[in-house]
Amino acid sequence: MKPKFLIRDETAADIGAIRDVTAAAFQTMAYSRHTEQYIIEELRAANALAVSLVAERDGRLVGHIAFSPVTVSDDSQGWYGLGPVSVLPAYQHQCIGKALVEEGLARLKTAGAQGCCLVGHPEYYVKFGFRNMPELVCEGVPPEYFFVLPLGGEAAQGTVTFHEAFSAEGPG
Repeated sequence: MKPKFLIRDETAADIGAIRDVTAAAFQTMAYSRHTEQYIIEELRAANALAVSLVAERDGRLVGHIAFSPVTVSDDSQGWYGLGPVSVLPAYQHQCIGKALVEEGLARLKTAGAQGCCLVGHPEYYVKFGFRNMPELVCEGVPPEYFFVLPLGGEAAQGTVTFHEAFSAEGPG
């Protein structure tokens, strides 16, 4: 059965809707600092959105995912961070987030990425192959919330640093 939504690259016309979708998706999340929409805006302003996809349903933007380069202390190249990923609350549990993650990872693989990492919910990301790897850490993040997915070549080792946009506090 064909999904009832379309996954595509973001366009300039989507920027406001991406901000709204992201804010709405994280509004009730207790673990959120409610800055995810500002993180995306700062990644975009820094030209650090390596992959930025939207999910559209019935002409309405209902989801978004961002991937940006990360730095690994062992100088491994081609590693990316996944996040934020957002789906409007009324559209959650309809496989939209899953489709965004799968399409984004496929695009990273096609582009020759070596790996992807994220900070996220332990039960959700393992179904995509992400796992905790003690040889790759993110300072300040409990290991059970930091996940890694090698995509090719040798796995990196050391400390991952996400783009400085992840410390965004509010509007630019």
